[in-house]
Amino acid sequence: MSKIAFIFPGQGSQTVGMGAEFVSNDPTSKAYYEKADHALDFELSKLMLEGPQEELTLTYNAQPALLTTGVMIAAKLIEAGIRPDYTAGHSLGEYSAFVTSGALSFEEAVQIVHKRGLFMNEAVPAGQGAMAAILGLDAEPLKEVCEKVSAEGDIVQLANLNCPGQIVISGTKLGVEKASVAAKEAGAKRAIPLVVSGPFHSELMREAAVQLQNEIEKVTITEPQIPIISNVKAELLQEVSEIKNEMIEQVYSPVLWEQDVRKMLELGVTTFIECGPGKVLSGLVKKVDRSVNTYCVYDEASLQEALQALRGE
Repeated sequence: MSKIAFIFPGQGSQTVGMGAEFVSNDPTSKAYYEKADHALDFELSKLMLEGPQEELTLTYNAQPALLTTGVMIAAKLIEAGIRPDYTAGHSLGEYSAFVTSGALSFEEAVQIVHKRGLFMNEAVPAGQGAMAAILGLDAEPLKEVCEKVSAEGDIVQLANLNCPGQIVISGTKLGVEKASVAAKEAGAKRAIPLVVSGPFHSELMREAAVQLQNEIEKVTITEPQIPIISNVKAELLQEVSEIKNEMIEQVYSPVLWEQDVRKMLELGVTTFIECGPGKVLSGLVKKVDRSVNTYCVYDEASLQEALQALRGE
């Protein structure tokens, strides 16, 4: 029997107006945005629906915004009778998976990712860290490049193993610049600097992880009702202790997205539904296996299209 996975995008997918159609037409959807405002004690929903984009993109705003939209869309799918067999999220998106799977309450998740964004923002001052997408070079030779540059004093490491031929590196500004040049010399097709506010998923984020750990001890985490696939180990997360460790380690560890997708394929998943703005994850899934079904749900039309296909109408 074919299985369904809900997948949730991370930072970079945020856009002004995300979820607007659902919020304006459905009181249940609107309630999620109102709950987020109440949990954070500021008008996140106004920022999500009206912008400006620059302010929405700030990591401590983008994180709760993406979580709110992703969880709301997943709830709409479940309400319509589409229940996932597995959940997974890319980086920040993993928190939407925690909520959808029943491991973490929505309100506590909104608060924790807002703080996660603040801690990440404080860990490395703007302009000192960087990230870049390296295209066309395998993980092992790229890892060797990063280790050599780091050994010379400029920290850089693999951050997101997204799909075959696409790996993101993260570290100090100089470390990423040096590794980008060395990667092209080692055979990479391109090195594309990313517009991000920090060196996410690198050792430079360890201080943020320490601060986050103190906050995680205060929230209630329960065993998930739907299995979650880990970013850090690409294995099932089923125990409370595993989820807590994941939240902490994920801040400074690589996101093994390609391995996550392969794990879900191994578990029998044939349909991936991206819950949230954009189509980034669906594209990455297709680069791992073109034969699977992918749907991106971000407005009423895309929701109805997915529901018709899934119901065989």
